[in-house]
Amino acid sequence: MRDHGLPVGGTAPGRVTTIFVSAGEPSGDAHAAHVVAALRRAIPGIRVEGVGGAHLAAAGAELLGRIEGLTVMGFVEVVRKIPAHLRLLRAVRERLARGDVQLVVLVDYPGFHHRVAVAAHALGVPVLYYVAPQAWAWRKGRVRWLRKLTTRVAVILPFEEAFFRAHGVPATFVGHPLLDQVPAVADRRAAKAALGLDPSRPVLGVFPGSRQQEVRRMWEAFRGTAERVLDRRPEVQVVVAATPAGHYPEPGALRLVYGQPVDCLAASDAALCKSGTTTLQAALTDTPLVIAYSVHRLSYEIGRRLARVRWLGLVNLVADREIAPEFVQDRVRPDLMADALLPLLAEGSTERTRQLEDLALVRSRLGEPGASERVARMAQEILAS
Repeated sequence: MRDHGLPVGGTAPGRVTTIFVSAGEPSGDAHAAHVVAALRRAIPGIRVEGVGGAHLAAAGAELLGRIEGLTVMGFVEVVRKIPAHLRLLRAVRERLARGDVQLVVLVDYPGFHHRVAVAAHALGVPVLYYVAPQAWAWRKGRVRWLRKLTTRVAVILPFEEAFFRAHGVPATFVGHPLLDQVPAVADRRAAKAALGLDPSRPVLGVFPGSRQQEVRRMWEAFRGTAERVLDRRPEVQVVVAATPAGHYPEPGALRLVYGQPVDCLAASDAALCKSGTTTLQAALTDTPLVIAYSVHRLSYEIGRRLARVRWLGLVNLVADREIAPEFVQDRVRPDLMADALLPLLAEGSTERTRQLEDLALVRSRLGEPGASERVARMAQEILAS
């Protein structure tokens, strides 16, 4: 590793500490921004450059590249984005080659960040990886490059530390960053009133995803599911956590709420969620849920052969059993999902009571608040070494 000449404390006298932070998708952008904010509090005058979006820019990072439009899901879908990723990777390599970056912090997004880690390692720049690749689920080969290329790895799921350490990766469980962003156990009536809903009536939340591609694939089935619920329980209010990137044709009685996914979850008595971070947000707001996931057929077949876990939903992975029903690919059907949601909307039902108990278990396993501060301290330790 290159000797940066840093004394304990992080930087030589008169020299600005420069770190490069990269986040490839919206959730990682938010997590990265919190780490940068913590580092700025700890190291006055620190210079932060990187790749990210609006959150990282607002935290004071000078962005070499923007992530908007780069993020997709699935094997087939990502092929279209390869030229843009290669251009961005070239720019990152050129920036690191200038030699004044003392630490690279990579947040999630393993495909692109593997190549950034290779470039940093070749230049002797230490790498801190935050939100590790899900090598325990598939692509176990990623363990090898994490072991070789990273200085420290900060993991956010409780079972990940033991898995990675068993494979020689210097991993530390820091808790889940959502604990700092989502209010634990929502005041449901107040949350409904804040969105202009009737607090006395049940609410179904619909969460088709944050990316245009996700919304396009999930919307028809999610809208159809909500309509079936309304056919059987017309008193239910339906809110859709909408994103400006999405298109929501013919919403009918479904109310679109833009840019407030956590508020929508807090107001929901039950939720239909695309698999992803939203499922953990549901656990933190104590919202029973049904999980759905669908991608291009070829992407699904490739992923199915590579997967090494039984479930897709993070709440189920943390609980180590299926606590929230999962509907994948051909089973993403309005009739099936509506049948699973209706008991969760019924106060006192066996299904609702059982899932609320299980969500409390998930919350207890996610650690303590303060993940960003812990990652910032890890960065300081690396700089000081």
